[in-house]
Amino acid sequence: MKELSTDVVIIGAGMAGLTAANTLTAAGLDVLVLEARDRVGGRVKSEIHDGCLVEVGGQWIAPDQEKLLALLEKLGLETYSRYREGKNVYVNPQGQVRRYEGDIFPASPETEAEIIRIIDVLDEMSHEIDPLKPWDHSMASSYDAISFDTWLLEQTQDAEARDNVALFVAGAMLTKPAYAFSLLQALMMAASAGGFKELVDPDFILDKRVKGGMHQVPTLLAENIGLDKVHLNTDVKSITCIDGTVTVASENLRVRASSIIIALGPHLLSRIDFEPALPSVKQQMAQHLSSGQVIKVQAFYRRAFWRDQGLSGTAFSPYQTVHEAYDNTPFGYDGGTLVGFVSDHVADELYEKSPEARKQAILDSFAAYFGDAAVSPTVYYESDWVNEVYTRGAYGTSFDIGGLTRYRDNIRSSVGNIHFACSDIAGIGYTHIDGAIRMGEAAAKAVIG
Repeated sequence: MKELSTDVVIIGAGMAGLTAANTLTAAGLDVLVLEARDRVGGRVKSEIHDGCLVEVGGQWIAPDQEKLLALLEKLGLETYSRYREGKNVYVNPQGQVRRYEGDIFPASPETEAEIIRIIDVLDEMSHEIDPLKPWDHSMASSYDAISFDTWLLEQTQDAEARDNVALFVAGAMLTKPAYAFSLLQALMMAASAGGFKELVDPDFILDKRVKGGMHQVPTLLAENIGLDKVHLNTDVKSITCIDGTVTVASENLRVRASSIIIALGPHLLSRIDFEPALPSVKQQMAQHLSSGQVIKVQAFYRRAFWRDQGLSGTAFSPYQTVHEAYDNTPFGYDGGTLVGFVSDHVADELYEKSPEARKQAILDSFAAYFGDAAVSPTVYYESDWVNEVYTRGAYGTSFDIGGLTRYRDNIRSSVGNIHFACSDIAGIGYTHIDGAIRMGEAAAKAVIG
């Protein structure tokens, strides 16, 4: 077995781990990054299929994601705006297709009024929440004791209004049913994005993309520290801490260091044996964080036919297989691309189908929004994160009901010289690339002292 020594060993070459590595290297420390996958990037990934660039993972940039924007500028990467000209599409509970402009889905005047009222209430509540310490709110325990679904039921008897407000957090962000997480978790998700109104505004949260793909960011970060410092195909099996020295072991490599940063989702910690064991409450916390379930689908067409209809490519419906869709045409691509998302129990049901039946159900849903031309793409790709052994779901993890307040002191805490970093434990930028960068920097600073 090969043996190496370094100042800091980092587990995970995603955005958090590579940010930490760059920060520590700039401070003059020696680092080694161990990554189980055969690539860097973690949940940021791109692939080429039949000549088309498919951004499999994280890809969008919001105007308030200051850390990500600053990093893109530093790396010399250019951005471009998502296409959004024209009308949006909504499919109501009766299956009727409605085209609209503005932010609110077209429904009856009474339902629209309820949606606006509930969004206003949630926006005001989210601005009272500190995303770094949501448990400090005076009503935190009460908010964390009820599900988001229960709270919505208390607010209105209008089922369509409830379904559409729930969609913003449940289907679109946490990718879990609204009964599976607390009101506090929903408010924290909104607060991390600047407020509930920012969270529900696709023109804000999905503002820009990187020319050539977001995957360039982790690639350049790895090059910055030196590719010899990044060990791919290195699945860490154990971490031992004795007398202030950390020993990390995989099947073929053993690394000794003074400190360690574990840049993995908390739900993956159980894959590693710790000696001594992590504190029991830290172990319990990881067991109460679970990943969401989402299928990201991209369909490439020879022509952006929806634009010919005066449509933006943006579509929503909690009653469709694809609950949201956008024009996702890459910069410089001559045709058009749609991206759609299938989440929580709907994704569960689709995974019970054959690949052919799953594809047909998804394309039929695209067709419900945009017409029959949507069923005949030239390239079709599904991002399957839940079956990716080193990810196990998307977009990130969230607590079950009561978890945020129960484990408040352990979410970002270090254990001696073991530090943790990933977007799942971020406050600002929670489950986003910006949050991963922030957590990588914070972990590096904790090492430096």
